[in-house]
Amino acid sequence: MTATPPVVTLIPGDGIGPEVTSATLRVLEAAGARIGWEEVAAKPIVGRRAEDPQADPVIASIRRNRVALKGPLTTPVGTGHRSINVALRRELDLYANFRPVRPLPSVPTPFPAIDLIVVRENTEDLYAGLEHIVVPGVVESLKIITERASTRIARFAFEYARRAGRKKIAAVHKANIMKLSDGLFLECIRQVARGFPEIEYREVIVDNCCMQLVMRPQQFDVLLLENLYGDIVSDLCAGLVGGLGLVPGANIGETYAIFEAVHGSAPDIAGKHQANPTALILSACLMLKHLGQTEVADRIEAALYRTYERRRHLTRDVGGDASTEDFTSAVIGELQG
Repeated sequence: MTATPPVVTLIPGDGIGPEVTSATLRVLEAAGARIGWEEVAAKPIVGRRAEDPQADPVIASIRRNRVALKGPLTTPVGTGHRSINVALRRELDLYANFRPVRPLPSVPTPFPAIDLIVVRENTEDLYAGLEHIVVPGVVESLKIITERASTRIARFAFEYARRAGRKKIAAVHKANIMKLSDGLFLECIRQVARGFPEIEYREVIVDNCCMQLVMRPQQFDVLLLENLYGDIVSDLCAGLVGGLGLVPGANIGETYAIFEAVHGSAPDIAGKHQANPTALILSACLMLKHLGQTEVADRIEAALYRTYERRRHLTRDVGGDASTEDFTSAVIGELQG
């Protein structure tokens, strides 16, 4: 008897989100991925009425299905609603942000040997959003670091490194200045590291880490960071291999997981058929591995890499002139060839 395919919550997003999502679904179908979809739209209400899951169809759907694939969502700068992405992570306790960073064939980079994993704590730090006006003209933001969150993200990173055969973990911090908060983060990691003697552990101050990343990134294997540092450094790492449109992302918790493109919604090119779906396709591959469909994920990744190697059907952001649909058809052609 054939098992029932898992149902996954699908959040197309906005801007170019529906375009890259449609392209990704085409590739997954062509590869024979066994998935049922429940499509929902993410609205700014996310996470505001936690006592009533049915108040938010997105939260209810992900709690029901446990896995989601999400296109990019716009977050207003300075005004407007708070980040839906952050709200989803907090509401579902998706404490680990996971971003692999590897170069794609034919995409120029001075670091062709880079192979990095960025693991970022996802639930606290300054992203807790605890800020208030002290007096007019003075705003105070609170940085929250806890033993619980620091220990579990450290354990996530070390357990992943052991499973994946990774040899080194670097904890990134600013404990020379923030001695209590970042000091607690480091102490929790040190305690976890003692249980993984086969993994080389080091600590790097965040500003030095950024300099080292743009000089010799190949020295790093797994980077382990607090929330704010991780947000900044993970984007820097994406830039080393061509940008956010080329790297996947996942937000993972004990019970739920969201796999998503880490780039923005690019409203300036929405509807112009220019968007590159690579990041969401690779994020879908992470999702397939999470669901136990590793063979399908490996075939999609191989087809995507062959498409880049041939260079005939690349989108504008990587030096080609292909449309989103042409690029997608080329990846499907490699799958079926």
